[in-house]
Amino acid sequence: MGRLVFLFASSFLLMVAATTVSAAIVEHSFNVMDSTLIHFPLESQAGSRLCNRHVITAANGRLPGPSIRAREGDTLIIHVFNKSPYNLTIHWHGIHQMLSAWADGPDMITQCPIRPGNKYTYKFKIIKQEGTFWWHSHTSTLRATLYGAIIIRPRAGSSYPFPKPYREVPILLGEWWNGNVVDMANQALAHGTGPNISDAYTINGWPEMYKLKVKQGKTYLLRITNAAVDNNLFYKIANHKMIVVAIDARYTNPYVTDVLVVASGQTIDVLLTADQPIGSYYMAARAYASAAGLEFDSTTTRGLIVYEGAPSWTSRTPLMPVLPAFNDTPTAHKFSTSLTALVGGPHWEPVPLKVDHKMFVTIGMALDVCPSNTTCQGPPVGAKLSASMNNVSFVPPSSLSLLQAFFFNVRGVYTTDFPVKPPVQFDYTNPSINGDRPLLFAPKGTRITKLKFNSTVEMVMQNTAIIGAENHPMHLHGFDFHVLAQGFGNFKPATDTLKYNLFNPQIRHTIGVPVGGWAVIRFVANNPGVWFMHCHFDGHLPIGLATAFVVENGPTPETTLPPPPVDLPQC
Repeated sequence: MGRLVFLFASSFLLMVAATTVSAAIVEHSFNVMDSTLIHFPLESQAGSRLCNRHVITAANGRLPGPSIRAREGDTLIIHVFNKSPYNLTIHWHGIHQMLSAWADGPDMITQCPIRPGNKYTYKFKIIKQEGTFWWHSHTSTLRATLYGAIIIRPRAGSSYPFPKPYREVPILLGEWWNGNVVDMANQALAHGTGPNISDAYTINGWPEMYKLKVKQGKTYLLRITNAAVDNNLFYKIANHKMIVVAIDARYTNPYVTDVLVVASGQTIDVLLTADQPIGSYYMAARAYASAAGLEFDSTTTRGLIVYEGAPSWTSRTPLMPVLPAFNDTPTAHKFSTSLTALVGGPHWEPVPLKVDHKMFVTIGMALDVCPSNTTCQGPPVGAKLSASMNNVSFVPPSSLSLLQAFFFNVRGVYTTDFPVKPPVQFDYTNPSINGDRPLLFAPKGTRITKLKFNSTVEMVMQNTAIIGAENHPMHLHGFDFHVLAQGFGNFKPATDTLKYNLFNPQIRHTIGVPVGGWAVIRFVANNPGVWFMHCHFDGHLPIGLATAFVVENGPTPETTLPPPPVDLPQC
């Protein structure tokens, strides 16, 4: 008996030791400053990207910025030194920040910005999450060049729920402007217009000629992120199928496809087997532009997949994939609705069946009154372009972050009266509503929603045709959500609730709400703090397509938000 007790005790100690060893501290320093690009996309070009030398705001002089690699259970410590001329914050996109809301990063939501010449250390633990994430600036449009990959692998001793790939490759799809992105964004805001159209899309920082070398017969895990500022994207590889195995760092049932649709802010993991004849094949991405009549960047970015032993691609034209039409909504919708969660897989969570807080939220564009002595050029001329959720155009506070106001119980910074339904019911997706001018103007406010700890929220997000319908990528901080259903037209409770997938719906943190349609999400508010929800198009965020949730503390110290770090930036 004593021997059995000894063996059990020894085994337990070994388990504890293994758990302790598998959790590490991963530390990085980001020196954020203006940097001049010094490398070239094509040998024949005499300048840098798109033939122009260009000064960008970047971390450690790199585009994309440094990749962060860790394991589930690790603690990340990121020192950010702001040597740029701009205020900035960094957001760790998709990381739940369980009990570490102070590290989430959205400007004036969880922190005041890091002023030029100052620094801030983000510290947080990766809890019950693994997969492809990314980091980016959450101030103005700096994330056009200030972003990078976060790769969280399973704990030591754990494995993927699919065969181990030969190699893992981050693929970051971005967007490029031949100009100062901050100046352009400020000009658009001042004139009340939409964002400037980008000059190119990029793959790992390159408009063209990113090159991935592969071995025939080997399988690669491509970790794909849409880091574009204002566009959803189609992505294909010539003559190759891909198997989707995860979305937004949540495992899926394997889904075979030759085309991906990646909304701004989303990540997709795919297995790519190099099963074609030895040669060179283009990977390519371009816009999924769902808004009718709206100008957009119609360029295509290309990279190369080069098989080992292939002749030089300069001597033989690589195969180019046939991408969908820019407005191919049926292809986008088919892909987005065909994905399902891997039931029983790592970190899978069943759909909560009891709903405590129901919301019906309209999302879309709006108008704002042009200030006196100002020339506004928004549609229509004489008004400013705006955006809203339930006819509330969100305005962030200016003197204190929402999280500070919540934690220290400071009144007058926000109100908790965000409406659970639109103040006026109308035919949401009918373009004729644009003739009802009073309906187009949304009042400004910092109106948010207060939630009890561990309550379950169900939200119907209804796209509208005000100013024009568009596929809006809506991102929720602090949580993932189950996507119960998606569809077109106006949501009809009597029939559309019957379409809910309560068994294996996809789990995400960012959902592209169908153009002229709706999506239903459900999540459990089990993370105390203030959590931002917003459109991930940077052109829509500063004009009000956002809201926030205040989640109260739980009943125990383990469910209570700790005080802020001593070096938290002050306004």
